[in-house]
Amino acid sequence: MNAPHETPTTPTFASRLPNVGTTIFTVMSALAAEKRAVNLGQGFPDFDCDPRIVDAVAKAMRDGHNQYPPMAGIAPLRQAISDKVANLYGRRYDANTEVTVTAGATQALLTAILATVHPGDEVIVLEPNYDSYVPSIELAGGKPVFVTLEAPDYAIPFDKLAAAITPRTRLILINTPHNPTGTVWRAGDMKQLEDIVRGTNVLILSDEVYEHMVYDGAPHESIARYPELAQRSFVVSSFGKTYHVTGWKIGYVCAPAALTAEFRKVHQFNVFTVNTPMQFGLADYLRDPAPYLDLPAFYQKKRDFFREGLAKTRFKLLPCTGTYFQCVDYSAVSDMTEADFSTWLTSEIGVAAIPVSAFYHEAHESGVVRFCFAKQESTLATALERLARL
Repeated sequence: MNAPHETPTTPTFASRLPNVGTTIFTVMSALAAEKRAVNLGQGFPDFDCDPRIVDAVAKAMRDGHNQYPPMAGIAPLRQAISDKVANLYGRRYDANTEVTVTAGATQALLTAILATVHPGDEVIVLEPNYDSYVPSIELAGGKPVFVTLEAPDYAIPFDKLAAAITPRTRLILINTPHNPTGTVWRAGDMKQLEDIVRGTNVLILSDEVYEHMVYDGAPHESIARYPELAQRSFVVSSFGKTYHVTGWKIGYVCAPAALTAEFRKVHQFNVFTVNTPMQFGLADYLRDPAPYLDLPAFYQKKRDFFREGLAKTRFKLLPCTGTYFQCVDYSAVSDMTEADFSTWLTSEIGVAAIPVSAFYHEAHESGVVRFCFAKQESTLATALERLARL
């Protein structure tokens, strides 16, 4: 009890994430807004989604779908997901026991990690990596083990990946198409991963949120295509990325029944379930496959327009075979650190970018920054006009 005149104080405690601050995306977006820069930093579209999907959600609301749905997601949406995956990748996940609707892909990733990783377990992470991976592992008490991909091609060093596996390895976290580098896994890569994990008790968490953004006619090599891998894997995807509705925060996880059962034990206590009318709207919208089948061509057009413009600047283009991110080497422009260059580019040139160094767990300078081209052509044209002045 406080003494009569003692000033109340907030109790102190040890942080669960002592090394985590504000994300680079928040920092750069705030700076872009302050400087009125073209924001090619954070990965979200600046154009509207298909009005049909909004109408489908509105109809669901008017039809009374406004109370709690089932914990795992409504049956029509889980069935639609199962059908889509079977049609695209040849694996049928049971809609009742192997498909779960989540509050976005980030929640799906955290939930899969919390469900499988015990204190002291090791999780292999290929870096640069999306910024939620390592904090999620640390919240579970796990130990991230890093395998580094190097510019300019960011090829997967399978010898180092194999060497990183120990008796304590619980999980390998992969991401294809890959944020931030824009690279994709090919069939040969998946076969090498099969060879590495065969005979082990290692699980795989496959982040495939950009599955419909693979270019130049190449297929998306989902883990679901490979029976050996699928049997030990959680496959994560995102409606937000696919349908230009990142603010809706709806994704899903497909996994064998035994893995799904453990996933749902955690899922029911960290979100329980997901927005009901949006689930009904998505189930209705998924009946037409054209929006996701046409997406590679839609984004490839933007990629090609942006790359053609960047080719006229002093930046060196790195490969972009997937996602809606383009990385560039700026060494011909500046010798600043990636963070300093991104800040300068935003403040002085009026185009926001993200330093790729932010996606590594410790200092790692390659002279590379990442742009997002999920923007209207007019937005990209304005950015290119400014970048051409460099």
